[in-house]
Amino acid sequence: MAFFPIKGFLGTGATFEADLNLVVQVVMGVALIAGSLLAKRKRYAAHGVCQTTVLLSNLGMIGLVMWPSFQQQVRPALPEGLHKWYFAAATIHALLGVMAELLGLYIVIVAGTHVLPQFLRFKNWKRWMRAELVLWSIVVLTGMGTYYAWYIAPFG
Repeated sequence: MAFFPIKGFLGTGATFEADLNLVVQVVMGVALIAGSLLAKRKRYAAHGVCQTTVLLSNLGMIGLVMWPSFQQQVRPALPEGLHKWYFAAATIHALLGVMAELLGLYIVIVAGTHVLPQFLRFKNWKRWMRAELVLWSIVVLTGMGTYYAWYIAPFG
């Protein structure tokens, strides 16, 4: 990500990548809610495209921004650093984020393919998708908490 400016654009101590990631994650969270409204209106194809696009876009953000940042700034301090909010916030966010991303990938595989055998496919679509939306909402909030702990609280 060396082609981005060093300084962020939100007026915090964050890097450009962190600011961009925060904005993109909030936009994706709004898109997930919009996608759930598409399902409610029985526009299932548009719902699937919307949710899958967000899921795959998030994989890109994880690979480009979040995973390298976690590996560089958090992993070396684990597990000893977990008593510090800086490391705990990022670790909680990462664990919940991995769960949300894996569940989302599972839902996409079940909904969009016939790869999995019938006994591995869920039946109650609404319950699984609602659980994923709630989990993803929590992940967005913990991501905002991580951004706060990393870039706002140290300077406040």
